[in-house]
Amino acid sequence: MIKGLLQNISHKYASRWLVMLFDLCIVTLTFIIAYIIRFNFKLDFDILVMLKQIPFVFLAAFISFLLVGSHKSVVRFTGFKDIVNIVIGVNILATILIITTFFSRKLNYQSIFNISGSIIYIHLMLNILFLIGFKLFVKSMYNSVMQDIETKKRVLIYGAGSSGMLTYDAITNDPKNSHEVVAFIDDNARKVGKKINTLYVYSLEKITADFVEKNAIEDVVISIQNIEPSRLLEISTQLFELGLKVKIVPPVQNWIDGDLSVGQIKDVNIEDLLGREPISIVNPALVHEYENQIIFITGAAGSIGSEIARKTTNYAYKKLILIDTAESPLYELQQEFIQKGVKNFTVIVADVRDIKRMESLFNTYRPKIVFHAAAYKHVPLMENNPYEAVSVNIGGTRNMASLAVKHGVNKFVLISTDKAVNPTNVMGATKRIAELFVNCLQGKGQTKFITTRFGNVLGSNGSVIPLFKKQIENGGPLTVTHQDITRYFMTISEACQLVLEAATMGNGGEIFVFDMGESVKIFDLAKNMIILSGLRYPEDIDIKITGLRPGEKIYEELLADGENTRPTYHEKIMIAKTIPIDVSVVSEQISNLCKINSKVQNLEIVSLIKDILPEYISNNSKFEVLDSKK
Repeated sequence: MIKGLLQNISHKYASRWLVMLFDLCIVTLTFIIAYIIRFNFKLDFDILVMLKQIPFVFLAAFISFLLVGSHKSVVRFTGFKDIVNIVIGVNILATILIITTFFSRKLNYQSIFNISGSIIYIHLMLNILFLIGFKLFVKSMYNSVMQDIETKKRVLIYGAGSSGMLTYDAITNDPKNSHEVVAFIDDNARKVGKKINTLYVYSLEKITADFVEKNAIEDVVISIQNIEPSRLLEISTQLFELGLKVKIVPPVQNWIDGDLSVGQIKDVNIEDLLGREPISIVNPALVHEYENQIIFITGAAGSIGSEIARKTTNYAYKKLILIDTAESPLYELQQEFIQKGVKNFTVIVADVRDIKRMESLFNTYRPKIVFHAAAYKHVPLMENNPYEAVSVNIGGTRNMASLAVKHGVNKFVLISTDKAVNPTNVMGATKRIAELFVNCLQGKGQTKFITTRFGNVLGSNGSVIPLFKKQIENGGPLTVTHQDITRYFMTISEACQLVLEAATMGNGGEIFVFDMGESVKIFDLAKNMIILSGLRYPEDIDIKITGLRPGEKIYEELLADGENTRPTYHEKIMIAKTIPIDVSVVSEQISNLCKINSKVQNLEIVSLIKDILPEYISNNSKFEVLDSKK
């Protein structure tokens, strides 16, 4: 009952005017004490004059505190800014008393405005001591009572610098918080072994299983600004192995109103552990690029297409046309946009393989920018269905790109993949041929053809992260195809930022590639996801090696053999300088490939693909027989 009463009180704040009244009472009390101290604790002064001066001091204090707004703060949340306001307020009060005393003496006017300078100074010191001391006392008592009725999680703060101190203050100053800081961890040898705020600073090596058990540690809050993701991964992995939960303090620019609150401290997630810096693009040219434009997005119901659509809604486009064959996800995107109040968009269920249907859409809407994200992208499925891969990834691209030239589209942006580089599977090979086809069209009209290549996208349909999450929910095991397999990763948001930037940056004919940092070992990623889920590897959930799937690489690449790159104005974005091709020959080969029908045997289809792409060497696939014949 008492606990419930206290918790109910904790949600209520004292009136600001009640706080003001209390502060004024303290100022009045300290004024009387200042007189007593000035006269050596004897009543050798005119008490009547002092009593007459009290209303004036009361009024002057009211004006001072009103100016700085010190009465607006919540006493139990008193912080550094509140203390500064109090100091400023009492100094304004002292200044008012000094000025009125000066003019009173200048005019030889002995009155209540004539206060001894020593009394004013003593009063100033007493006000600082009593006002700050009382508020900190109330805060301390409140926190102490709340801590007594709530069980606290014992935590360590990683980082004993300024960010760590702010994190410590945020945790200790929030009575609703359920954490108790036990100690600090720091990499700086000069800090290790010393005390900060009465708490010891340890090195990471000292945080052992025995230490964690002895001190009942549950969480570690990493409070290091601009920490390298690779270092974060290293620290987190070591802490995960001790069974600790790891949280991280967001960058200071993300703090609300410049202040850190406990609610902003979040669990470390898999995006934080990718070992690469996230892309950041701020380009005012994007606003002009999409202003008053009619924009087509194919594959709009997919992970990439839908995020491109979301980001495009931030600009003043004229019309947004969202095209896909996936009815249900397209409907969900439509409802999302309706709820958000997005204007001037249309969703269309249509297939990019249907040239007549696409022609009709181009005639109806006359787009000026096309983002072509429609594609089949699952490696094992396309390895078994090469006809579908050709018809969508090549045929669909051929339809859209040709219509873009015919209808005078300004820019055509092809969404490609790192699997198109030195392809070892049907999916990657068909995407590389799509790249070649748009390259063949460059310069044949006003359309600027731009290609973007990037690696695996976190959270996209069919990517490894959702698969691992589902396997964890089902109790495991997590399936990894090879112990050493690695992949590049970026978030969906980053991938789509790159696509929008490429459309603005590109002058036609470029293949934009992204500096994605270090590749990530999928086996390690699986282990970290198990631990992030609060489970142990392999005791709770194991990892099963299933063997490479048909056409799958152990390592992915971003640039093909014979290619190099040149920089752009953004350090993370580069342009691939591709090897020359015979446009007339390649165009004819692609045209012949697109004429095949569903009755053609898979080996024949893949053979035609390999004729176009000599660098396409199958891996762990039944189509390796075609390479041996070569």
